[in-house]
Amino acid sequence: MNSPTTTASTDLALAARLRLAITRTARRLRQEAGAHLTPSQVAALATIEKRGPLTPSELADVERIQRPTATRVAAHLTERGLVQRADDPRDGRVSLLSVTTEGQALLDEVRSRKIAYLADRMDGLSAGDRAALERAADVLERMLDERDE
Repeated sequence: MNSPTTTASTDLALAARLRLAITRTARRLRQEAGAHLTPSQVAALATIEKRGPLTPSELADVERIQRPTATRVAAHLTERGLVQRADDPRDGRVSLLSVTTEGQALLDEVRSRKIAYLADRMDGLSAGDRAALERAADVLERMLDERDE
């Protein structure tokens, strides 16, 4: 039986390995995106798609960025035709952001490219490795969902 100290050090070592693997995977997926947008801009666009329409302040809260940063990101996405602004019917001083058809098409393309990259990397894996990845995905989803609630 493992002592609490051994378990804690094993957990820390596993956490370090996971951090590195997740960081490298995220970096590689960002490189595969090919969207000519920054990761922050892609994340904001996806947030607007999922939760929109929303105000720049709401975008800042969800993305955990400062309001001026959210305003700059929204302005860039609007200039690119990926997001549209409309007056908020509840408060004419505020605008609501929503994804345009072009923005949706770009998100679909980015997601397809990332999925294709991962599917290609998984192509030579054994059935056992694929099952391990499926279990890992389940565990990671559960672990992150529990923390975000």
